[in-house]
Amino acid sequence: MKEGIHPKYFDVTAVCVCGNKVELGSTRQQIRVEICSNCHPYFTGTQKIVDTEGRVDRFVKRYKLDKEKQGS
Repeated sequence: MKEGIHPKYFDVTAVCVCGNKVELGSTRQQIRVEICSNCHPYFTGTQKIVDTEGRVDRFVKRYKLDKEKQGS
């Protein structure tokens, strides 16, 4: 391998919002994630909606308006 062209490699602790920590290697010094295998709905069997921009609320409002129009 050529010298001086590869990024530095760090031993990192990836931290999830739920508090879970995972030891791994990366070229980044710090890793933070929103969803991991301990809190992901596929693995836990629970539903968790991550809504950062209000998209779910806008969809619900739009859907309720459409349902009311169809009923009239």
